[in-house]
Amino acid sequence: MSPPGRPKGEYRSAQHEGTPVNTEIQLFHAGEIAVQQRAGTHDQVRDFAARALRAAMPLQHQQFFAQLPTLFVGSLDAQRRPWASVLSGQPGFVDVPGEHGLRIRAPRDPADPLSRHLAVGDPIGLLGLEPHTRRRNRMNGTVSHVDAQRIDVQVDQSFGNCPQYIQAREPEWTGEAAGTSRPEGALLSDDAMALVRRADTLFIASASPHARGEAGADGVDVSHRGGRPGFVRVQAIGGRSVLTIPDFRGNRMFNTLGNIAAHPHAGLLFIDYARGDLLQLTGDAELVWDGPDLQAFAGAQRLLRVTVEEGVWRPAALPLRWSAAGFAVQLQDTGVWPG
Repeated sequence: MSPPGRPKGEYRSAQHEGTPVNTEIQLFHAGEIAVQQRAGTHDQVRDFAARALRAAMPLQHQQFFAQLPTLFVGSLDAQRRPWASVLSGQPGFVDVPGEHGLRIRAPRDPADPLSRHLAVGDPIGLLGLEPHTRRRNRMNGTVSHVDAQRIDVQVDQSFGNCPQYIQAREPEWTGEAAGTSRPEGALLSDDAMALVRRADTLFIASASPHARGEAGADGVDVSHRGGRPGFVRVQAIGGRSVLTIPDFRGNRMFNTLGNIAAHPHAGLLFIDYARGDLLQLTGDAELVWDGPDLQAFAGAQRLLRVTVEEGVWRPAALPLRWSAAGFAVQLQDTGVWPG
């Protein structure tokens, strides 16, 4: 979710500068509105979104991004497929000189799809998440500079996210070198399937069908999903791996699901927190609103199915390791897939 397309300086959010945002076209694109209406939340979220949405980062968000050792990124490749990535560095690698932009100083791995397609003017989604405090903030923007060592992003929209479904983990910097990456095909390898099946956390990238830089609601998002270990099901169907992900109660704005309803593709990122391995996938996505699978999964309000197209396995790609998870209290009302 992003503010509307605008010339620079014209948009103001309710909390940022006091001018109300009071038309739904300024807050959501058609896909988001359609999902909100089907879920019955559209009227409830308009006023909330007008208060929460900012055209610049408040001081709290600036300070938060600057203290993180990781930053999650959503982007589009040349085929307009979403990818979710994570960049890392010693705290301070995200430099925030002011409310309208940030600079990411992180050498990028050529194996990361982000390194192969990001260009000036592209839309980009950013998520800062601090697991041990369960804080997270999102910023969607436009790439204003990119090279092998640095990405500069101009803010289009900044907003906070609730701490639900975040597993508490303490990070430790190791500085260990990454292993040799390998491609993943449409049918996942044994290593990749094992990581997905034991995961309690994933990150998902999505986009509106008209995503482009400085286009407001037509942007790219990256978000977080959490559940009990085993909350993501992996099946082989027609020679491709199909991942089924329950959608639990959230902020009711449906930024990710609204994107997918209008542009049925998603990028997924899984992290092995004990080893630093990364699995990045992209594929076709669909929403499941009813049926026996939904009824069988405790706590799920909808399901998301992603049919894998391709991916990359990056062993020890993160120079961090994390403590064992302290599970979110919200998981008490959720389940896992049998078998």
